Amino acid sequence: MAPRPEYPLLTAEEFLEIDFGDKKAELDNGVIRMMAGGTARHAQVQTNVIVALASRLRGSGGRPYNSDMSARTHDRSIRYPDVTVYCGRGGSDNDDAKAFDDSRIVVDVLSAGTARTDLTTKLYEYKALPSVDTIVFVDIATERVGIVQRTGPGGWNEQAFDMPADVPLPSLNVVIPHQEIFARD
Repeated sequence: MAPRPEYPLLTAEEFLEIDFGDKKAELDNGVIRMMAGGTARHAQVQTNVIVALASRLRGSGGRPYNSDMSARTHDRSIRYPDVTVYCGRGGSDNDDAKAFDDSRIVVDVLSAGTARTDLTTKLYEYKALPSVDTIVFVDIATERVGIVQRTGPGGWNEQAFDMPADVPLPSLNVVIPHQEIFARD
């Protein structure tokens, strides 16, 4: 049996310099992980969340970004949440940025292939960012949400809803209605 080659772990900066062409990848603790595309329903729900946030945040200094904008969660991880909200990043000096490390809100739309990583590794990384106030997991299969909100230094409240529920984002003074998240029109 041939020995497995050893590769050096990449830094976030090194990863962001790589051109993957039309492919998409994340940096997971220094290791490149290729990403698959999502379903039409996944894209629809992601767009619904962005539209709901964009209209409510206009003029506030907060802005939602889609999964083209990466979140630097630490020196060796770059993630692409489905939706992130950053505040104070709308100026032209950020036009060429590929990643920010100060997300306020993170929204991940769950799929069968990513749910385990989203709910464990990525959740841990998002919670470690001092800027993150709320993490939302949207389950398109059940049309339910899970909300993880910071309660103070090191404290978090986690709620998984068995029934339709609106999503409160207290740090932004915004609530996203359940029906807007899962709308099909």
